[in-house]
This record gives sequence, structure tokens and C-alpha cells, in this order.
Amino acid sequence: MTTALITHAAGLEHVTPPGHVEQVARLERILAALEGKDVQWTEAPMGQDADILRVHPAAHLEAIRMAAPESGFVQIDGDTYMSPGSLDAAFRAAGGAVEAVDMVMEDRATNAFVAMRPPGHHAEQTTPMGFCFFGNVAIAAKRALDHHGAGRVAIVDFDVHHGNGTQALLWDEPRAFFCSSHQSPLWPGSGAPNETGASGNILNVPLPPGSDGSRFRAEMERQVWPRIVEHDPDLILISAGFDAHRADPLADLNWTEADFAWATDALCDLADTHCGGRIVSCLEGGYDLNALAASAAAHVDVLIARGG
Repeated sequence: MTTALITHAAGLEHVTPPGHVEQVARLERILAALEGKDVQWTEAPMGQDADILRVHPAAHLEAIRMAAPESGFVQIDGDTYMSPGSLDAAFRAAGGAVEAVDMVMEDRATNAFVAMRPPGHHAEQTTPMGFCFFGNVAIAAKRALDHHGAGRVAIVDFDVHHGNGTQALLWDEPRAFFCSSHQSPLWPGSGAPNETGASGNILNVPLPPGSDGSRFRAEMERQVWPRIVEHDPDLILISAGFDAHRADPLADLNWTEADFAWATDALCDLADTHCGGRIVSCLEGGYDLNALAASAAAHVDVLIARGG
């Protein structure tokens, strides 16, 4: 089988104010870096209310729809904005995550990377925040569990910021194991080791500022990989934020492209052992454009090599 690359031009229509780091150029640079690679290009469909409602209440969907402007910008959180193209982009980012799960669970692809924006891992039940509107990876996890009958899923979030939204959305879901490695202290201020979920299904791995890739690798091998083995998932999902890169302007970790490739390869090993290679990865952060493009390409190169 192949690696699916799921994206849509709508992701380029989610325009943010000048100078905002979560900008159209992020997706432009990623897609340029992936051009010509051996992937199955697939258009992200519109997300369906039924899928989003597995993790968000109806009032949240209505609030997002009502907030969408016909022109200009609307600020819906301290750093989260909507423009006329944002609503379509947000629904297609969620829909892309669902389509990726469908393709992988139906054996139409071995693994998949969803190159869409806005990201999702900070969106809580009724709170859009941190550039995020819907919890894309949590929506994908529930699609696998509730629609495809997966017994268990594991989510690994290596974005430099804690995945507070995914944690909140899956706190009470024992079938989903969620792990977040992240710099601490850093916004949003959550992600302490004692935040373990309603059934011990959450693992937070805070890393001090200045940590390099060797510290990250050691903690993943010591803490995270054994928990995934214990959980024995039918699908592994990745919140693929690339802002732990040493060049990123929003944080102070010192990873390189090789560290993201290493993590991807290790997760592929676990997927091969536990779930037939099935991995779905969704883009989250990464704000230095050169580092973002190079890191995403390194990540997808491993998925391609392992998915063939």
C-alpha cells in the first residue's frame, strides 16, 4: 500500500492578520516540500457534524459557525482569528483527519499525513484557542473507535506545546491513550505529570527549556513506548507539531529534523508490531518556515519508506 497525503486548497484560504505566525505560508511551504514524493494525494472532505459532535457539543459548532466573518477578521481568542475562509478550512481540517482514519482503517493506505490548517490540539470542548477550532486528532480517534470498531487507539503529540485540547476531549475515554511531550514551563501552562486522565489514560512528559533531541529520545524510550506497548492499540495517531525544532521562534527546545524522523520511525515500529502499520499523522504547530518544511518532509519520508 501507500502513504496518503490529505490536504485541500481551503487550508490556504484561512488567512490570519499580517505578522501572525500561524500563516498561509506554513502550508504553502509544506506542500512545496512534499511535491513529487511518492504519496497518494487526496482532497480533504468537509468534516461532518456527526464526527465533530463526538468530542464537541452542538453549541460549539454553532458558535464557530456564527463567528465566521463575511469580511475582515474576527478575534475569537487571544491569538486565534477567523477570516472568510476559516470556517471551510476548519471543517476540512477535521474532515481530513477523519478521511485519513477511514483510508487507513479500510486498508486503502498504510499510513497518512494530514497537511491542513488550522491545527487542532488546543481546542477544548467549547473553547477555541491556540490557533485551533476543532480537536482534529481527538475527532479522528473517536472515528476509529466508534465508527470502525477499533478497540484502542494511542495518540502521541510531540508538538512543543502541551496538547491541552486533546487531553480534555479524551480525558474520560479509556480506549484512547494520549501522550504529550512538551516544553515546560510554556503556554498553555498545562501538561503536568499528575494530569493522568479519568482512567490513567493520559501521560504527560514535560521537558525543560533547552532540552535537545537526546533528552527527548531518552524520555520517549523510558516512558512513552512502554505505555503504548501496554495499551496495544489498533491505530496510532500523531499530533505532528514541528515547533520543538531549534530554529522555532515560539519555544526553546533544540531538536532537529533527525529527531522528528527518529520518532516517526520508532512509532512505525510500534505500529508494525501492534496495528498492522496503521498510523495517521495530523499537522499541528511549527512556525519557522524553513524548519517546518524540512521537518515535515523528514517525517513524511519515513512514513513513505515504512508504508510501502
